[in-house]
Amino acid sequence: MILLLGGTSESAPIATGLAERGHAVIVSTATDIKLNTGNHKLIKRRSGMLKPEAMEELIKKEDVALLVDATHPYAAMVRKTSREIATGLNLPYLTYIRPRTEFNYHKITWTNSHDAAAKVAVSFENPVLLMTGSRNLVPYVNESKNSGIDLYARVLNNDDSLKACREAGLAFDKVITGRGPFSVKTNIEQMELYGVGTIVTKDTGRSGGAYEKIDAAKALGAEVVVVDRPDYGGEGEHGNIDSLIEVACEILK
Repeated sequence: MILLLGGTSESAPIATGLAERGHAVIVSTATDIKLNTGNHKLIKRRSGMLKPEAMEELIKKEDVALLVDATHPYAAMVRKTSREIATGLNLPYLTYIRPRTEFNYHKITWTNSHDAAAKVAVSFENPVLLMTGSRNLVPYVNESKNSGIDLYARVLNNDDSLKACREAGLAFDKVITGRGPFSVKTNIEQMELYGVGTIVTKDTGRSGGAYEKIDAAKALGAEVVVVDRPDYGGEGEHGNIDSLIEVACEILK
C-alpha cells in the first residue's frame, strides 16, 4: 500500500498513475475535495486532518510500504512531519513539488514571510487583493487598518475560510469567495471591480494559477508581492509526476 498525502491538482494523476502500475493507493486529503481518480479498485480515499499519531497509526493499519507527499508547495509543516514520520518508521519517502513559476514582470517584489509581504503590499498605497487563501490573514488585516489601505481577500466559500476571515477582523464586504485556479479574465474583472492596484500571491506554479495572476497584474499595471516558498530540504523531491511514479515503482519492486 502507498499512502499519498494529497489535496493539490496533481494528487489525482499521481494516484491514478500508481494504480495503473498495479499499486494500491490510499489518498489522504485534509478536506473532502473532489479528485478525479475514477473508480479504480486500487485507489481508496480518506479525508480530514492527520495529526502525527494518526498518520503513524494509518501507516501501520494499512501496511504502508511507501509514503508520497503531494501536498501544497507551502504546506511546510505537513512535509516536515511526514518526512520525520517516514524516517522514524524507516519508510521510503518521496515528495512531489510542482515546478516554480517563471515570473517575467518588472513589478514583482519577493518576500520571505507574510509579515513582510503585508508591509510591502500596503506601501504601494493601492487597494490590495490577497490571493493567498484564508490562512495568515492577520498581518494583512493589521497593516490595512494601520495604513488605511483597503484590503480584499479571495478565499474558498466554506465555513473554515469564512470563519478565518471573521476571526482576523476582515469585513464581510472585503471577502471574495470562489475556488481557483482563476482565469486571467476573472482576475482582471475582480481587480477592476475593487480598484485593486496590488496583489499578493504565492509561487503556486502553473497548476495553481500563478501565471494567470501575473498576466492579470501585467494587463492592469498592478504591483505584485510574492511570498516565496519554504525550503523543503530536497531529499526525495520530484517536480515531474512521471519520474516520481517510476521511482516509486522501483522502490516497490
